[in-house]
Amino acid sequence: MQEEIENRSVTLIISGTKLTGRVLRAAIAKYLAHRKEKKNAKARAGPVIPHGRQTVKQLVGQNAGVSNIEITDSNIRFFDRVARKYGVDYAVKKDRSVSPPKYLVFFKARDADALTAAFTEFTAKTVNRAKRPSVLSRLRQFKDLVKANTVDRVRHKEQERAR
Repeated sequence: MQEEIENRSVTLIISGTKLTGRVLRAAIAKYLAHRKEKKNAKARAGPVIPHGRQTVKQLVGQNAGVSNIEITDSNIRFFDRVARKYGVDYAVKKDRSVSPPKYLVFFKARDADALTAAFTEFTAKTVNRAKRPSVLSRLRQFKDLVKANTVDRVRHKEQERAR
């Protein structure tokens, strides 16, 4: 029994080492044919339409009519989260000609209702955030409070002299 298993393993090893150039070439040809087939299937599916944040060029290329809104808030990333939530296709362009930079948000005309909902939520959250004090400012207040409450303790060490 043991001898039979050894013989089978030896024949398996020998057949594995007999990988010739023809077999390797056939395997590579099959792989390349598979890749070509996948590429053709992807091309038949049509162009991919981007959603969410995109460039202005991509947005205009969708032929849906583009509108824009101006934002002066520097926290544009927060708007990104809200817009993704509402599924709005938009593009953000930064206008650096003004000293505090302005942001122009371009969006499709058919996304107007979703964008107004996104903007109302964005402004509501921004106002709530402005009312709420930051964690760092609260931490500074507590540090000052603790400093004021501590008693100034001074140790006077006097060495006794032996006479």
